[in-house]
Amino acid sequence: MWVAPDEAERIEAALRAARSRSSGEIVCVLARASARYETMPVVWSALIAMALPWPLLIFTHQSAERIFLAQLAVFLVALGVLSLPRLRLSLTPRSVRRSNAHRVALEQFVIRGLTRSKERNTILIYVSLAERYARIIADVGAAKAIGQDQWKGIVDRLADELKAGSASEALIGAAARCGDLLAKNFPPRPGAPAPTVQRFHAL
Repeated sequence: MWVAPDEAERIEAALRAARSRSSGEIVCVLARASARYETMPVVWSALIAMALPWPLLIFTHQSAERIFLAQLAVFLVALGVLSLPRLRLSLTPRSVRRSNAHRVALEQFVIRGLTRSKERNTILIYVSLAERYARIIADVGAAKAIGQDQWKGIVDRLADELKAGSASEALIGAAARCGDLLAKNFPPRPGAPAPTVQRFHAL
């Protein structure tokens, strides 16, 4: 796990505390990135290499073999540079990054089995750091009982806290606020055993 063990334990404890106040379930997934974005460096490197012969043909007398070798060298160098994680991400359009993060968030909601509760009151807090993306996905019961503007308020504050400080503190705060909303609408059921699930996942 790339998150420090003590931070993971604190987030897990905050999620357990939030869950104890209601019959709902809260799971949190923190991802470094939602995709590898390997396509754009290849595309840009190919475009750069394809543009190289024109100035060589116009301003030099290089042979076709030398131009081909120069193209190959430029392609490989450009690919190596543009494949650096920060550059690779910046080359990808923002809409594509957000679409990938949204898709992975929905996948995680299903993968973690959050559609199986009787009251359909489970929620997923998903954060992808590379895309600077945060989202709360609520199952149908929680979505009906709690307005979208309330979830959005938590997501907006979570995003602000992620920019200002550590991810662990931001997630702990988000867990507490989600717990407040669930506690108001889904009080705990007396005698109901708490599910033994892992609530925090670092991808």
